[in-house]
Amino acid sequence: WGKLLFSAADLLVGVFIDDILELRGVPARTRIWCVVAWLFNPFTFTIGTRGNCEPVVCAAMLWILICLMKGRVLQAAFWYGLIVHFRIYPIIYAIPFVIVLGKNYAGPAGRPVLTQWISKQQLQSNKGRENVEEPTSLLANLWNFLSSLITRDTILFGLFSGSMFFAWTGIFFYLYGWEFLNEALLYHLTRTDPRHNFSIYFYHIYLHHQQGFSSIQRLASFLPQLIVQLALIVRFSRDLPFCMFLQTVAFVAFNKVMTAQYFVWFFCLLPLILPWTGMKLRWKGLACALVWMGSQLHWLMWAYLLEFKGRNVFVQLWAAGIVFLAANTFVMIMVIRHHRHTPLFSVPVGPGTKIAAKKD
Repeated sequence: WGKLLFSAADLLVGVFIDDILELRGVPARTRIWCVVAWLFNPFTFTIGTRGNCEPVVCAAMLWILICLMKGRVLQAAFWYGLIVHFRIYPIIYAIPFVIVLGKNYAGPAGRPVLTQWISKQQLQSNKGRENVEEPTSLLANLWNFLSSLITRDTILFGLFSGSMFFAWTGIFFYLYGWEFLNEALLYHLTRTDPRHNFSIYFYHIYLHHQQGFSSIQRLASFLPQLIVQLALIVRFSRDLPFCMFLQTVAFVAFNKVMTAQYFVWFFCLLPLILPWTGMKLRWKGLACALVWMGSQLHWLMWAYLLEFKGRNVFVQLWAAGIVFLAANTFVMIMVIRHHRHTPLFSVPVGPGTKIAAKKD
């Protein structure tokens, strides 16, 4: 019954993808192709049908996004607190959620106003009309940003989601004690897996696993992840689905342990950004897919020789992991360069903003 549940969650993700894109005004034909990109992805349906719970997490994350888009802040906070308890990685989305729930979240009617999708033809016709902000100092910009984060919605979201997380954690701690807390949460801070995986850290962990690692060494591996996450949040947080996609790809690519099931985390977000990409499948899109899959197959070749043939190819396998990291980085850069940055929520025009139009 577990596989049936996870397969049903796969289908539910497809429904949620269609709902999110429909809310943003994406045409039906484009939405169908975006849903196909999820449902017929061999990675996604293989992970679900083999008995892995990742589709459930993906469905929950998309439902949280739908709740935010519809102004249901408390419902989004409830599910977010629950899903972070269930699977710790969605904690990386906390800061972008708070940023989009700032002062520009609610429109004039008290509900969020979504930025609608526009075609390339409409985009060209609108190029003559742009918002020009009057120059302000860096300190003023920083103060305006920080002050915009303190709103009723951000406080409610933070308190309620945090309460849900600690409530569920407290219940299971009462039932199972420290073993639960270590296995579910604390273990991830100091996790070291000596078995081969896609991560660039595996070979170092393999060589020094028996000697053990200090707490500083274990936590230092989070530093590259932290730097990349903060950079992506600062640059792309207003375009929430795009920011979440980049965050997830980067989180997986720089993680201490990386297995194929983690790819599902960002594959469920990929269809949400496809209508806003200027990258055509032929040839740049195809090149990105071939680079990503080719580097993965290259790694799998060395893994096969190690696991099934018993050959000493640890160095080659580690080098293949570095190539796979480079492939992930290349794909991220290509996606960023061809993405049409569009904030999820429309920002009302303030008094310090002037509308400049091209003269005919």
